Amino acid sequence: MSKRSTTRVAATAMTLALALGIGGCDNFRKAAGWDKAPPDEFRVISRAPLSLPPDFGLRPPTPGVARPQEGTTTDQARNAVTGVRAPARAPATTAVSRSSQGETALLSKVGADRADPTIRETVNREAGALADAERGFTDRLLFWREPDPPGTVIDAEREQQRIRENQALGRAPTEGDTPIIRRRQRGILEGIF
Repeated sequence: MSKRSTTRVAATAMTLALALGIGGCDNFRKAAGWDKAPPDEFRVISRAPLSLPPDFGLRPPTPGVARPQEGTTTDQARNAVTGVRAPARAPATTAVSRSSQGETALLSKVGADRADPTIRETVNREAGALADAERGFTDRLLFWREPDPPGTVIDAEREQQRIRENQALGRAPTEGDTPIIRRRQRGILEGIF
């Protein structure tokens, strides 16, 4: 056996011994992902998602009382099967009716009684506008080209000529059809090559 093959055999043996030694370590096995740590299925419980309160009349939860947003087991089963959530129940009394005169004066001073009841719709509308603005980026990724600009494009030269003709004939500048530029339909592979 030559010196070179002996070195190879020794290096291979050391590599195998090192791999077996490290493979036996618990920390290495966990870090390498060989040991699985699944969650305990008996400790996992589902909770109702957090949501914004519909009004300022909510009181802190009372310990030991069922959470109103979770509903009954019948409601939870119906939601699981149909995917339709039962409407949230409004509290029977509001905080303003149970508050003292000082609390009522403080709330009216800070403007709690003048809160915008349509704030949720406003936030949804603004978030929808942001989502619509992002649609152009996904279209560029999916279709490999810039999307057509929205709306119609007016032919500036012909529009200027139409307005001058209307002025020369003494007509209103809004008379007549506004000339627009018609976009031609693109081919499927146009812009790729």
